[in-house]
Amino acid sequence: MAIDINQPKASAQTAPGNPVRRSWNLEIRFGAPKITLNQRMIFTERLTLLLETGVSLLEALKVMQQQTEEPLLAEIIGAMVDTLSEGATFSTALAMHPEMFSTTYVSLVSAAEEGGFMAEVLGQLLRMDEKNNEMRGNIISALSYPAFLIVFSVAVVIFVLVAIFPKFESLFASIHDQLPITTIFLMALSAFVRHYWLFILIGLAAVAWGALFWVRSQAGRLMLDKLKMNFPVIKDVYIQIYLSQTLSVLGLSLSNGVPITVALKACQGVVSNVVFAKFIEEIRTHVNEGRGIAVGFTDSPYIPPMVRQMVATGEQTGNLGMVMTRVADFYGRELSRRINVLAKSVEPVMLIVMGVVVGGIVVSLILPIFKLSRAIH
Repeated sequence: MAIDINQPKASAQTAPGNPVRRSWNLEIRFGAPKITLNQRMIFTERLTLLLETGVSLLEALKVMQQQTEEPLLAEIIGAMVDTLSEGATFSTALAMHPEMFSTTYVSLVSAAEEGGFMAEVLGQLLRMDEKNNEMRGNIISALSYPAFLIVFSVAVVIFVLVAIFPKFESLFASIHDQLPITTIFLMALSAFVRHYWLFILIGLAAVAWGALFWVRSQAGRLMLDKLKMNFPVIKDVYIQIYLSQTLSVLGLSLSNGVPITVALKACQGVVSNVVFAKFIEEIRTHVNEGRGIAVGFTDSPYIPPMVRQMVATGEQTGNLGMVMTRVADFYGRELSRRINVLAKSVEPVMLIVMGVVVGGIVVSLILPIFKLSRAIH
């Protein structure tokens, strides 16, 4: 099971009243360098530290450009220095680089520029990125052992079919009619793998390419996203991921004065699921119609009752930002716990499957040997 909890690249946005003078497209594919989440965290942390020590924003960026060893990051910072030198705002400079800064990042910086609390907002953005990075690390750590078991099992089966079974082929030829059906099947499979391995690899590569093309298509992505939101067991994990991401962005945005419609739009760029993004769009519609945000959460079948009640309470009391931040933290912890439980429940299942597969192969080899032994005696 592959969980995808990374944020997709958002479209560039600018602060109100600040037109974009140029656009930079630094996204390079096929293994070329890209800006990672860790690099953005380091950028945010250094910039926050420099601003807190009294250095101006432009001078801080110049210092960071000189000290940055990563060429792509240095190029981005240099472009931001040029943009600021032309009189544009920092949020405008950030919006020119959507490969590094999401709409959430840009919107919060824009609000900080208006309110005069840039260092505080950058610190909050850093903590949000750290939580996302920690959550991703927990998921990878929990799923690494089951993934290893799968790869190891496949490797053992291939090794036995390619290296072991051919050695017994001539030995079993004399009792071919008495061989168990599993032995006959494995011998045929072994011969097929050894003689047509190149065609098998080409076929697997073609299937993988076709599957990747389908997943990236609009129809394939929609079907896959629907499966994530409706398939038993895994749907709860995905919903918790999307809720944690959405509520974190909403809580941070609302607490810093970002308009709720802008915050909801930013959430659509954060959540990499078409179905959940449509749910957020429905909430925006409710807000624009003056019905409030709680109505959208109440009407959705994907939202747990606790979240509905907390959002309704936060809206009634005027503490929606704080409530959403608390709920997001809760679901972040709950997600880590659920992932660990799910991974631990998968491990014994994988061990049983490995035992059955390896045991079946061993029995398919030993039984014919016993029959040969009895025939000799």
